[in-house]
Amino acid sequence: MKKLRTIMIVWVAIYPTITVIQYFFGETLSQLPLALRTLILTSVLVPSMVCVLIPFWTKVFSK
Repeated sequence: MKKLRTIMIVWVAIYPTITVIQYFFGETLSQLPLALRTLILTSVLVPSMVCVLIPFWTKVFSK
């Protein structure tokens, strides 16, 4: 059950974040080469996940 909880926390954090980034910056990012687009996306996503989103959603799901 712990793995399922972890999967849900990561998914709930990643999906909306990627969706928001694509919504606001999708056109600009789509003009860049794939490797650069991925680098930019992950450079925003990974720190926000580790420092903000995963801790937040872990507290929410633990209640």
